[in-house]
Amino acid sequence: MNFKVAAFYQFAALPDYRELREPLRAFCAGLSLKGSVLLAQEGINGTIAGTPEAIDAFSHELAHGALFGGRLDNLELKFSTAEAMPFGRLKVRLKKEIVTLGDAAADPTRQVGTYVDASEWNALIAAPDTLVLDTRNAFEVAMGTFEGAVDPDIKSFGQFKDFVSRHLDPAKHRKIAMFCTGGIRCEKASAHLLARGFAEVYHLKGGILKYLEAVPEAQSRWRGECFVFDERVALGHGLKELGLRERELDAARDE
Repeated sequence: MNFKVAAFYQFAALPDYRELREPLRAFCAGLSLKGSVLLAQEGINGTIAGTPEAIDAFSHELAHGALFGGRLDNLELKFSTAEAMPFGRLKVRLKKEIVTLGDAAADPTRQVGTYVDASEWNALIAAPDTLVLDTRNAFEVAMGTFEGAVDPDIKSFGQFKDFVSRHLDPAKHRKIAMFCTGGIRCEKASAHLLARGFAEVYHLKGGILKYLEAVPEAQSRWRGECFVFDERVALGHGLKELGLRERELDAARDE
């Protein structure tokens, strides 16, 4: 049996996120879902797996059910498949941030960069005045990235703001296009850049996963594999599973 995998996030005001933890955990457990969900005052982020029917029921509850009361009405949601269950257990955790940057001024609920659909991404990154920036950690970049992208050489996303302060200048870098695995890190990173005076900031909507799903391999500017944070380890074009590599997975747990 193939399992359906849902990767999802949304920045949204959830002041009651602590009270949401147990009802959400119970709902997921009732569907026999496994994976990891993060809840914070700024929103939700997670990847879970289960039967197709269970994932569909979960997705409907997030977007339309009583649990969140319509607050997740702009959920970024992507589906893929796995031949084996890619998670060992279910975790619903409370966090200060759903993706940790450590900059209070970076608030995606107030301002974010311009979203760029996968179909328009190639033209944007091919433009000579565009600085293409990979916001992921060095381990992920080593597995695959877009042609010509700058590697910030960071061990965790929390170091991204230090890279910006050392290497980027709003007066020099007028047009920046960023990407990450599913889009969430770019939303926070683009809010960080805008708060610091960068003029044109773009990011790939849905991240690399959406690009690999939507863009034919013959037209792709992606080179290599895309690391994912579950036991499948990496996906290729069409979100095809590329197999297990336990040592690499363990090495990447710092993100």
